[in-house]
Order: sequence, then structure tokens, then C-alpha cells
Amino acid sequence: MRVVTLDDLNEDKRADMQGARWLVISANELKDSTAILMFTELDDILVAVDHRGSNPQDGLWQRAVHLILIDGDQHEADTFRRRSGITKVINGAIEDIRTFLW
Repeated sequence: MRVVTLDDLNEDKRADMQGARWLVISANELKDSTAILMFTELDDILVAVDHRGSNPQDGLWQRAVHLILIDGDQHEADTFRRRSGITKVINGAIEDIRTFLW
């Protein structure tokens, strides 16, 4: 399974993502990722966001995300999952986000 990060992508980001199953980004990369998230939806690439260390703000970016790591307890994770529509919300995990990719 091919996993890419924004650091792996060069100028032609869409071409560099060809064949990837996952794009993994951090919370601070979200603001610069709007265009790339559109391409992930078009190209059937799943998106994982490591949002630990900051509070997720609702936005269109959530539509493209399939897995997110957040701070907090299980109740907060369940509440965020219902509100955001993100398939897999993991709370307080200390492992690498890649552990949870499918």
C-alpha cells in the first residue's frame, strides 16, 4: 500500500500521488491543502489527518478525510465523528498515524 505525505509531492502534486492509497497530512498543512484534497476525492485516494495538538475547526476539508487522530477522550472522539462525518476518529493515540491506515 502506497502512502504519501505532502513532503513527498513535488510541483505536479496530482501526478506524484498517482497510485497512492493514502495521503497523510498534519493539522497545520490543512490550510494549504484545499486543492490537493479535491484531487484525492477524484483519484480515490484516502486522506488521514494527524490533528493532535490542535482543535479541529469545522470546514469543507472534513469531506475528504477518512481518518483523523485528535486529542481528547472517547466521548470527544465520538462527538467529533458524528459532527464531522469522518469515518474513523481516533482519540489520544500515541502511535504513528500509519498504524491505523487500512
